[in-house]
Amino acid sequence: MLELLTGTGLALAAGLNAWIPLVVLGALDRFTGLIELPPAWAWLANEWVLLILVVLLVFEFVADKVPGLDSANDVVQTFVRPTAGGIAFGSGVGATTVAVTDPETFFASQQWVPIAIGIVLALGVHLAKAAARPIVNASTAGVGAPVASAAEDAGSFTLAFAAILAPVLVLLAIVVMAALLVWLVRRRRLRRERAAQPPAPPG
Repeated sequence: MLELLTGTGLALAAGLNAWIPLVVLGALDRFTGLIELPPAWAWLANEWVLLILVVLLVFEFVADKVPGLDSANDVVQTFVRPTAGGIAFGSGVGATTVAVTDPETFFASQQWVPIAIGIVLALGVHLAKAAARPIVNASTAGVGAPVASAAEDAGSFTLAFAAILAPVLVLLAIVVMAALLVWLVRRRRLRRERAAQPPAPPG
């Protein structure tokens, strides 16, 4: 069960920022004893792979904080974040961590299943994030873009580390994300209702 929460947390983190959970996984495996990636995913800890991931992370860190460019980046990330989510989930459920010392092999017979689950989870978070950003930009004249992006980056880091060190906390993150999704849906509905109302007659 814990490895499932680990994979879920990493995939959700990838939906917010594709590169953060992959950098966290690779760096912790290479430089600490907090996680041991399964052999199939050990390439994440390669120094050249880590360097490339860090460069991509820096690029997204900057692009996601510029109004207008953030939405264009979200379009590109529609393919990238789900892919990263599949990788993060697949590597997470098979990893040995300080919280999961004996990963189960209930996905072993169907290697594509955890990757598919990670793709779906990351895609869901990404779509919610991409839908929320235009609302934030419009309501704050673009000022809220870097603030929202920084909060998403912080959330991705927190989720990634929680998934590895304390997977149970992922349950709390799921509740928070569900509440934010409800708020987003209600906000979009309210904006549509206001846009549909006829303008008030001149006084």
